[in-house]
Amino acid sequence: MIGDESDRPDPARRRARGAVSNRSGRFESEARVAVDDGWDIAEELPPFRTEVAIDASRTVIARNSSPDIPFDRSINPYRGCEHGCIYCFARPSHAYLGLSPGLDFETKLLAKPDAPRLLAAELARPGYRPATIAIGTNTDPYQPVEKRMRIMRGVLEVLRDCAHPVSVVTKGALVERDADILGEMGRGGLAAVGVSVTSLDPRLARAMEPRAPAPARRLAAIRTLAAAGVPVRVMVAPVIPGLNDAEIEAILAAARDAGATMASYVALRLPREVAGLFREWLEEAYPARAARVMSGVRALHGGRDYDPEWGKRMTGAGVEAELIARRFRLARARLGLDRRGPPLDATRFRPPPRDPRQLSLFGPG
Repeated sequence: MIGDESDRPDPARRRARGAVSNRSGRFESEARVAVDDGWDIAEELPPFRTEVAIDASRTVIARNSSPDIPFDRSINPYRGCEHGCIYCFARPSHAYLGLSPGLDFETKLLAKPDAPRLLAAELARPGYRPATIAIGTNTDPYQPVEKRMRIMRGVLEVLRDCAHPVSVVTKGALVERDADILGEMGRGGLAAVGVSVTSLDPRLARAMEPRAPAPARRLAAIRTLAAAGVPVRVMVAPVIPGLNDAEIEAILAAARDAGATMASYVALRLPREVAGLFREWLEEAYPARAARVMSGVRALHGGRDYDPEWGKRMTGAGVEAELIARRFRLARARLGLDRRGPPLDATRFRPPPRDPRQLSLFGPG
């Protein structure tokens, strides 16, 4: 049997990975499949290893104008994510790199080690106007490689020194390492963190998010951040009918007890290649539930795997979507998580020197 990473690798090769397959992205002109060539020679292929390449981008702040997203700029220190969450809506972005949204997304990462320097240069431009920068909206800034590369730490140091507001989203417990910076900024109205807790069941979480921290570790991270003075939002994201939707109230209660003061949710989104990847995973991991789960997902999205319409894509629409929304609103209000944090403060922003090498002269904000 001759195979390659574009087909369905043996389960032993993809142990602790989320995707089942590694098919070519939608922009590739050729697709490769595994075939039996008639030879009886067993060809042992190694397990998938995480590889990190350098992203040579010359800018680091990405802009968006999506009407259903509450920010207009973001930073992503990494492309691809080793957490391997099977439902990740960012997977299709790997197709633009000529890589697979499947296993490549989890194992072939691009890092931006120059992000702090590039950020300082962009903030120093004469026409720059401050507004909250969102980090972690595409891939997780606290995925395992950050422990070694410390790019996120450098980005936060630049933002702190400039008194620039930042909003972070993560499911990585490594965020605790930066509680000193985030706490200082949070107490000054400059930072808030959203922690994603998808399930309290460690077995389900491990299946869906194979290299992300266990639920108990995420709750511990909420506790650490809250104790440091960071406003923390728990994010039940994504809500998957028939898989984790029954846990909404329990997740909110556990997060409240850990120190979260706000809460939000997002319905499962399956854009482009994610739909096929999720169905493959579901049929392998939870075959008895697969049909029921996909029926519930389609009920949220007008009979389709995904409806990308603005205003609907995050919550879905219809009877099932309203039931989820109502349950969430009632639990959030009962637990006191329905408050809105004050807007982050952009009035104290001070641009760095035009030469970003001089940024350290500022000292802490």
